[in-house]
Amino acid sequence: MKIGIIGAGNIGGNLTRRLARLGHQVTVANSRGPASLAALAAETGATPATAPDAARGQDVVVVTIPMGKLPQLPHDLLAGAEASVVIDTNNYYPQRDGRLVAIEDGMPESRWVEQQLRHPVVKAFNNIYAQHLLERGRPAGVGGRIALPVAGDDAHAKAVVMKLVDELGFEPVDAGSLDESWRQQPGSPVYATDLDADGVRAALRQATPERLPQWRA
Repeated sequence: MKIGIIGAGNIGGNLTRRLARLGHQVTVANSRGPASLAALAAETGATPATAPDAARGQDVVVVTIPMGKLPQLPHDLLAGAEASVVIDTNNYYPQRDGRLVAIEDGMPESRWVEQQLRHPVVKAFNNIYAQHLLERGRPAGVGGRIALPVAGDDAHAKAVVMKLVDELGFEPVDAGSLDESWRQQPGSPVYATDLDADGVRAALRQATPERLPQWRA
């Protein structure tokens, strides 16, 4: 598939590495411009680009930048990506992102991201450590496989993302609609826990919508 990745930090960089290794055609962008991505491009074979070029005409677009910077993205970032599946990997960290009132008032993080991007999103890859994403994928059928929750409203888009999760070596678990994606936000039982599929399903059921004090502004 053609995959654009907007953000080349820990998660974005490791998704670039893993997806390029799997044979996907990856284009990657960051806030500092294509020249700053020369080393990652040389390592992975990915194409460095501006954010609009990374988004345009892709099968999948991954948005993985600090949430506080989402409003700074070009207004028409996804204008050429109407048919693309858009993955949101982001988490709200108030100490980094500042106070996002709608989220503080209870809006699921990914619903807020969707509003900023003006495009439907699928929530995935937000609850795993970046290094584990790089190193701990295992083939299907191998014991001890880490499971990752995937939440979204569109069945086709969610199926595309779940297939990518599986290709990357993790067990995809349907986590419901985007309005249920608070169940995988920071502070939830499934966050950064490397559970198997049964463990992820149990953790999602155990989650409560109240944000813990350490995850509030």
